[in-house]
Amino acid sequence: MIRTTKGKLVWGVVLLGMIGTAAADVLLIEKVRERMALSLPDNGLTMEQVEQRYGQPLERRDAVGDPPITRWIYDDYSVFFEHHLVIESVVHHEAVAREVEEQHSR
Repeated sequence: MIRTTKGKLVWGVVLLGMIGTAAADVLLIEKVRERMALSLPDNGLTMEQVEQRYGQPLERRDAVGDPPITRWIYDDYSVFFEHHLVIESVVHHEAVAREVEEQHSR
């Protein structure tokens, strides 16, 4: 799994790069950078620590695979756990795209 903020940013840009025109792509990249600067759950936190700091998720997906990987879904991001430890926090591209659309409609 990708474990660095730079890696997360690269994947976020790849996903978001498929949306819109060149001018919108620049804005999307900037929005992804802003979102990545937000306080997302850090790798190594326990499920209990995440719930204490970030509240209850909107949805908890059951563990799959070996080792078991669990996904908790929040409004703007998802947190992935291996066993009970965070291995990745990822910003939802829909959240960033929605924010960009709102800015364009103002």
